[in-house]
Amino acid sequence: MYFRVPINHNFMRKLNTLLSLTVILMLGFSSCKKKGCMDENASNYNPDAKKDDGSCVYSPTITLNGDATMIISVGSGYVDPGATAVDNEGTSIVVSTDSSMVNDSIVGSFTVTYTASNQHGTTTASRTVNVIINHENWPGSWTVADDCGGGTSGIGLNSTPTIIAGANNNQIIMNDFRNGATSVFGTSVGDIDGANITVPEQTTDANANLGTITYSGFGTMADDGKSFVITYVYNNTTPFTGTSGTCTATFTK
Repeated sequence: MYFRVPINHNFMRKLNTLLSLTVILMLGFSSCKKKGCMDENASNYNPDAKKDDGSCVYSPTITLNGDATMIISVGSGYVDPGATAVDNEGTSIVVSTDSSMVNDSIVGSFTVTYTASNQHGTTTASRTVNVIINHENWPGSWTVADDCGGGTSGIGLNSTPTIIAGANNNQIIMNDFRNGATSVFGTSVGDIDGANITVPEQTTDANANLGTITYSGFGTMADDGKSFVITYVYNNTTPFTGTSGTCTATFTK
């Protein structure tokens, strides 16, 4: 025995209509996704885009020659290493810069900016140049002005000593340190730390071998690297005339 189930045509029509609306809504939602460039590195990056449409364009990429941070000594002369730039297809782009921003004649920190442009935008990059006083600034011929007295009383400094490099980058040797009875003589060792100098305790003969002079000192070089001042603490044992105390010597290149 078979039973016929009556079909509710109104229900079927409503069901079909509901299914059709669902499909339309789904297709509409899919077609409404915002298109644009989704690459954050692109000039026209669109943070609202949900679908990448291949429209991304790019400003140049700059590559520095050498390190992004450089250290040079005062007065050594700055030669800019330069930079290169390309677009996203590898085509070279001209890079402009102004290295005159670096003043190597005085201690300081300077920034060199590099710029490259194409039709899609401008890119910049920078290099930091630190100008310092180091072991390169100390060697050379110097003149001295001081209040350190003569060799039979004070230290008796030579007015035209010469400084050379020591055993390492943290040491210097001052030749012809003192002024003898008939000529210049003696050496003095100094320990340097950038612009600072420490003279460890040392002993030298007094003039005419009448006694000994024990001395030490400390000082600092000026920011232009052309002068430094040392304060000496000394004890001259020359009989009758020898003295002890402090004195200051200014060295100028």
